[in-house]
Amino acid sequence: MRTRNGLRRALEEGETLFGASADTFSPTVIETLGDVGLDFVWLDFEHGGPSPYDSTVFEELTRAAEAGDIELLVRLPAPDPPLVRKVLDAGVRTILLPRIETADELRRAVAAAHFSYDGDVGDRGVGVGRTARWAGYVDSHVEGEDREVLVGTMVENARAVEHIDELLSVPQLGFAFIGPADLAMSMSGGDPTERSAEAVQAAIDRTREACLDAGVPVGRIRNDVDAARTARDEGYQLIRIGGDLESLRTTLGARLADLGRS
Repeated sequence: MRTRNGLRRALEEGETLFGASADTFSPTVIETLGDVGLDFVWLDFEHGGPSPYDSTVFEELTRAAEAGDIELLVRLPAPDPPLVRKVLDAGVRTILLPRIETADELRRAVAAAHFSYDGDVGDRGVGVGRTARWAGYVDSHVEGEDREVLVGTMVENARAVEHIDELLSVPQLGFAFIGPADLAMSMSGGDPTERSAEAVQAAIDRTREACLDAGVPVGRIRNDVDAARTARDEGYQLIRIGGDLESLRTTLGARLADLGRS
């Protein structure tokens, strides 16, 4: 299996990376997205897909990513340390933690992803999984894992923005990703009709600026080409530019419309 995390290396070198979601969770789609030339595939286990607690679901997904020379970016359903360990042991290299509000809960999840953490022993633990060649341990396994794992946090609620500087100071945090829809909901007090576009944009700008100041790569979704270019110019390094289902609807819908079908 592939052990090198190209996504982490590229971020560390200051590159901008473009990806797309695979809402079908199809290995064929994942491999094809790699062939297209994208850098990462977003797999959202928070809102869909099979159970990430069944580590066997990652076997074909990670193999497809290797075949397509593309990296998986897996959003977990919760920042749960046991789940963090299980998904990483299954062969995933890059995970994204949702619903984070405080540095303490982020630190627990990041520590669970590392064997060595902040100058001390981490909370990863050695287990049987694909990354350990199903218990065919090698001397470099522990050290190698810590060099390749990449952990990100969603910034998608008002409390996260309020605590953004503390979140970004968590040791070994790899990146942050802004979730504007949930952020707007959080800032509206539960009534999206009451949200202020200006206030949400200010929170997004504050998060981006804090990330740039802290040297933490930051990402967001930009489905329009011009908006993606602007995001790149603004310093975003992870940009999700669409997805498999959205592309099907847009491309085939436009062709039907051109043929006189609506």
